[in-house]
Amino acid sequence: MISNQNPGFLFATSGENFRAESPFPGVELEPTSISTTSDVVTATEVARGTQSTWNKTSLKHRIDILNRYHDLILEHQDEIASIIQRETGKARSHAVEEILQVAMISAYYAKNAKKFLAPHSRAGVLPVLTQVRVMPAPKGVVGIISPWNYPFTLSMCDILPAILVGNTVVLRPDQQTMWSAIRGLELLFEAGLTSGVVTMVSGPGSIIGAAVIDEVDYLCFTGSTATGRIVGAQAGARLIGASLELGGKNPMIVCADANLNKFLDIATRACFTSAGQLCISIERMYIHESIYEKFLVAFNVRVRELVLGAGVGWGYDVGSLVGPAQLKRVTQAVAKAVSQGAKIEAGGNHRPDIGPYVFEPTVLSGVTKAMEISTDEVFGPCVYVQPFKTIEQAIALANDSSFGLSASVITSNIKFGKAVAEQIRTGSVNINEGFASAYGSVDAPMGGMAASGLGRRHGIEGLLRFTQPQTIATAHVATMSPKFGRSDEQWSGMLVKFLQIMKALRLR
Repeated sequence: MISNQNPGFLFATSGENFRAESPFPGVELEPTSISTTSDVVTATEVARGTQSTWNKTSLKHRIDILNRYHDLILEHQDEIASIIQRETGKARSHAVEEILQVAMISAYYAKNAKKFLAPHSRAGVLPVLTQVRVMPAPKGVVGIISPWNYPFTLSMCDILPAILVGNTVVLRPDQQTMWSAIRGLELLFEAGLTSGVVTMVSGPGSIIGAAVIDEVDYLCFTGSTATGRIVGAQAGARLIGASLELGGKNPMIVCADANLNKFLDIATRACFTSAGQLCISIERMYIHESIYEKFLVAFNVRVRELVLGAGVGWGYDVGSLVGPAQLKRVTQAVAKAVSQGAKIEAGGNHRPDIGPYVFEPTVLSGVTKAMEISTDEVFGPCVYVQPFKTIEQAIALANDSSFGLSASVITSNIKFGKAVAEQIRTGSVNINEGFASAYGSVDAPMGGMAASGLGRRHGIEGLLRFTQPQTIATAHVATMSPKFGRSDEQWSGMLVKFLQIMKALRLR
């Protein structure tokens, strides 16, 4: 049982509680208090009142907090992993990956903050006589609406860069995974964060999440594309910026020269990490016809060998779906595909003997474009396989989607793989990996194209999204008003000549 009192940073005065259901049999989760829309207003007011003071703290102080946080979460990794498992149902190795990701982000931004946030000079309108500096200013109060599937990573990895640049934050985690977020924040305050820099609210997204959008100056949302459209419209109506990481129907292209053993390792991780409840999970696999049968048979064997489990601790490969709604979604998607003519190659069964929401890793063949599963995100342990003749056909199949989040190319020819990757319209493409090489490279931006979202996490892009550039231009001696007794017409003519000379000298 997870047991704790509601912390001081959680604003929730409704008098009502929500008790999430653990996916693990015999495990109870402690209830958390539910916020009102007035609590959202109060939480934002506290964050806004703290922001100006927080922004005046030294960058070194904020960097030191991130460095201490890095150490603290690694010291408490076993405890955090157990909380994540109890709330999400994922295998322990996948829970630990969340913690490692946050540690990497902490260290990365702590190391690079000074460089990324340094003011920089730009060319002035009049060389020498006009000096221009661009300063990164914080946006103010950032709202973060984080999901249940990666509750530690997708809350903390947005909070850390947001506060590092001088913003304050109002966090609304999913109700299913409140304790993962709470423990993450407790350790952040233990690392030295000032009270009020991050506040938290809880409750249904349609009420409390919407209230957050109405109050903050910038929004981070991770979730479904359908909800993302609503969130984006609400943010747009207020003229506030938003970064939205949304759904995906991520393809893998397996080329004729692919190594079988590497493919098996890559594909099983890519498709079934966190029981497929991962926005960058592979759900479509295109295998060259010359190796299709051999690779499919071997993949089916490997998938059937995966060990399923539903309990805290180590010892299994794939965990549980998070709850009844997710089980229904996956079960119905597979059943409908089969009713339309798809064939189950491996898995396909609900396993209540292991856990109430455990569903076998599933491989489908015979999927056609007319089937919903060919285009709709399942968000579960399900992938379909399809042969292709030419690489052009494979690229066309990979790009035949409204989504554009992540993709994978498996080949022994790296040069060829890069050429293929450049033709796939997704925010990231992994060569000889499923998703980890791109997502784990925290110096590179991570995000989606098309219906997979807006904005980027990670890298300098993931930090500067929380800033707004401020231009400070200083005129020395010269101004733009007429000089030397010239009329407006004469002065304008001189400026035209000046611009022509500047272009000829390549100074502009």
